[in-house]
Amino acid sequence: MSNRTISLPPESVKKILVCQLRQIGDVILATPAIHLLKERYPQAEIHVLTMKINKTVLEHNPEISRLWLIDRNEHKNLLRQLSFYLTVARERFDIIVDFQQLPRMRNVVALSRFFKPSSGRQIRLTFTPPWYNKPFYTHWVDMESGYAAMSKASVLRPLGLAWDGECPKMFFTEQERQKARKELAALGVNDTHFLVTVDPTHRRKTRQWPAEHYGKLIRLASEADPRLRFLIFYGPGEEQDARAVKDAAQCDAAIFPETMYSLREMAALIEQAGLHLGNCSAPRHMAVACGTPSFVVLGSTSQGWTFPSEDHIAYALKLDCQPCNENRCPRGDIACLRTLTAEKILPELQKHIDHIQRGASHAFSVHDI
Repeated sequence: MSNRTISLPPESVKKILVCQLRQIGDVILATPAIHLLKERYPQAEIHVLTMKINKTVLEHNPEISRLWLIDRNEHKNLLRQLSFYLTVARERFDIIVDFQQLPRMRNVVALSRFFKPSSGRQIRLTFTPPWYNKPFYTHWVDMESGYAAMSKASVLRPLGLAWDGECPKMFFTEQERQKARKELAALGVNDTHFLVTVDPTHRRKTRQWPAEHYGKLIRLASEADPRLRFLIFYGPGEEQDARAVKDAAQCDAAIFPETMYSLREMAALIEQAGLHLGNCSAPRHMAVACGTPSFVVLGSTSQGWTFPSEDHIAYALKLDCQPCNENRCPRGDIACLRTLTAEKILPELQKHIDHIQRGASHAFSVHDI
C-alpha cells in the first residue's frame, strides 16, 4: 500500500465498482463520491454493489451504469451467493471502492483479484482496514472527519480526488414529479400553502423526538402561520407513532396519509416541499439530495450528518452528554429529546422558514398538473 497519489490516466479506466451495502442514508451520501469518480473518469462505467432495498434511491442516476443488487431472499444459498459474486468480479474493474468492508463486499473484492482488467492493474480502495482485511486492498487511508459525504469521499484521496461541497443527489422522472403533485393536490395542498414534510419516526429512541412534541410544534407553527401544511411520513411498523403526531397536533394543518408511501414516493414528495422537518434518518439526506431545505432535531447523533449550508439546520439541546452516538441513553432518561420542547424549537423553525422564503425557496406549487 502506497500513500502517494496513484498515476492513472483517465482514458485507461473502463469500469469502476463502488461498494456501499447499507444504510439507505449512507447510500445517498455515497453519491458525491460517485460524482467525483465520474468527473475524473468520464468514459468509465460506474457500477454500484448494494442491497436491493437501496435501488430506489439510486434509480435514474445518469452517472451510474449498472446496479448490482444483493437480495437476501434470492442469495440465501451459498452457491447462489458465490455465483453472484463471481458474476460481478468478472466485469474486470479497473477501480474498486469499498466503503464498508462488510463480508459480502469483501467476497467480491477478493474474487476480483483474479479478474484483472485489460490494463493489468486493478486499484482497490478502502478506509484503513484491520490487519486481516489488508490483503484484499491495494490502497487505504484514514477517514477524514466532518460532514458524512465528505468523510466518505475521503477514501478517494489516493486518486487525487477530494470533496468540494458536492451535494448528494437523487433523480426523478417527470412522471414521478407529476404523481407527487397530484397526490398533494388530492390531500388539499395548493399553491397558497407552504408544505413541510415531516419524518417523526426512528427505530432508535435516542434519535426520535417525541410524537407529542412534534404534534405541539405543528399546532403552534400553524397557528402563527396558517399557510403551513405538514405532511406526516411513516414506514413499515411506524403508523402508530406517526398517527400519534397527528392526534397531538389537533389541527387540520397536520396531514396524515392513510396509505404508506414507498421510499421513492416519499422522496418525490420531499422534492415538492418548501422544507423537510424530522429526525436524524434517511429522509433528511433525501431532502439534501432533492434540493429541499431541512430542519432536523438531534438527540444522540452529531452535526456530522448535516450538510454545511444555511439551508440545512440541525438543532440540539447541547447537553453535556451530547452527542453520545448511542442507541441506548447512558443516562436512561433521553433528556436531550424529551426536555427539548416544542416552545424551544418553534422560534428556530420560524426563523428557518423566513430564511427559506427570503431566498426564494421552491415552496410547493401545483401548476402544470
